[in-house]
Amino acid sequence: MDINLNDLLRRYKSHPFEDYKLETPHTGTISFRVRDGQPVKGPSGKWLHKPGSLLYVLEREKNPKRIYAPCNGEVAHVRMELDGRFVEAGEEVLSIRHRLGKEEIIDRILTQVLSIFEAPQRARFFLAPETATKIERKSSGSVSVVPGDEILIMSLMKRDTMIAYSGEPGVIYNVYFKSGDLVEQGAPLLGICSPEKLPYVNKVIQRIKTEWED
Repeated sequence: MDINLNDLLRRYKSHPFEDYKLETPHTGTISFRVRDGQPVKGPSGKWLHKPGSLLYVLEREKNPKRIYAPCNGEVAHVRMELDGRFVEAGEEVLSIRHRLGKEEIIDRILTQVLSIFEAPQRARFFLAPETATKIERKSSGSVSVVPGDEILIMSLMKRDTMIAYSGEPGVIYNVYFKSGDLVEQGAPLLGICSPEKLPYVNKVIQRIKTEWED
């Protein structure tokens, strides 16, 4: 492998955080509802139907849009000089420092260990029926893929297209989306692992589960 597991674990242990930078979705007058250092909560509920903490309100043509926290964490770098002022779309206005949990650490390390098959464009994706059936019947790391296998369905503008795998031969170790999810271009869809690397990947997960404390 071309990564050093010890270095990765050391790095995450020294800084187990990820900063989420928030940008305005459109133009308008901004009014902040949080301050630096304030703890916030992300969406909750079984279906994440309950919005997180209110971060700011963006008003355009007397229509207020409330922006909520996308994750748990602590507010940082609120640009209070913009409070009450007109801002452009895409303006970075604050960030949230989120402490990574055990499963999130595993996910981030695996994206560096596995070969990631990315979304070719922004669309809704589904596992091909045959692929989904194989994954349901077999354990993680047992479903083999080779270049040319039609493993995904991309749905765009009411048109479905079969997507063939184009990476190195291996096994499907991780699926990064739920069937029917709208996935951004370049976002991970599948994590593929060569069979000879499976023991190493399992070692990564076991070590994190043993050493990491949420």
